[in-house]
Amino acid sequence: MLINFLNNIFFIVLSLFIFILQKNSNCDASYSNQLDFQEAATPIMEGIIYFNHILSFIICFIVIFVGWFLLNVIYYFTENKNSIAFKFAHSNELEIIWTSIPAIILLFLATPSFSLLYSMDEIADPTMTLKIIGHQWYWSYEFSDYNYFFCNNITTTQLKYDSYIINLENMPKKQGYFRLLETNKRILLPIKTHIRLLVSSADVLHSWTIPSFGLKIDACPGRLNQVNLFIKRTGLFFGQCSEICGIQHAFMPITVVGIEQQVYSMFLYEQMIKFIK
Repeated sequence: MLINFLNNIFFIVLSLFIFILQKNSNCDASYSNQLDFQEAATPIMEGIIYFNHILSFIICFIVIFVGWFLLNVIYYFTENKNSIAFKFAHSNELEIIWTSIPAIILLFLATPSFSLLYSMDEIADPTMTLKIIGHQWYWSYEFSDYNYFFCNNITTTQLKYDSYIINLENMPKKQGYFRLLETNKRILLPIKTHIRLLVSSADVLHSWTIPSFGLKIDACPGRLNQVNLFIKRTGLFFGQCSEICGIQHAFMPITVVGIEQQVYSMFLYEQMIKFIK
């Protein structure tokens, strides 16, 4: 009877685990009672989700096996069924087993773990560069690759802007807008393009984070951190500062729009015409 009960528990846990793996996130923003990751938009995030699935399966197997073994010990080795206890103080075979099996499991997990770790540090030749500066409590962005120089008056016009959170009073009364995640200016980035992000801070520690990208990079004052980004699909992606930076830490969101390269070229052309005028 106990064995049947344990089998039922095992199939229930396994079914729940499969359901969680098959459940897709709602767009690229979190939702209530979310258990799984947001939908991946970069190769790094795809690797993180894949590694999490492998790790979760192994952890579930270990938990179920240890629980089954513990219940069997409690059930079959009670005082009523085994009044005479085994008297031994050392077992080489047992120590070899409980040492070698965890070591084999860790070696099995080392390959995808190190592959994912080194892929994050892969240095590709970037097509464009985006500079990100954290402030108390907003983000500023600069596309330094598209600075325009006018030789007639020796002045420089830069494509940069500040991004602030939209207050509830100023938020459009439409569906599809997220409270505490919308900004007055969104970052437009082309998809299927190698982008270099240079992140720093003007005052205190911040952290530029977007879950769908699998990126979380610290913004340190006086230091320039670099990370590569390759967006695989279009979409609207949300993030927030992930380093406690003061009283309004929770009110400096990040919004990135991934668009096609042709649309991004039109955006740059419009910005150039605006600056010239």
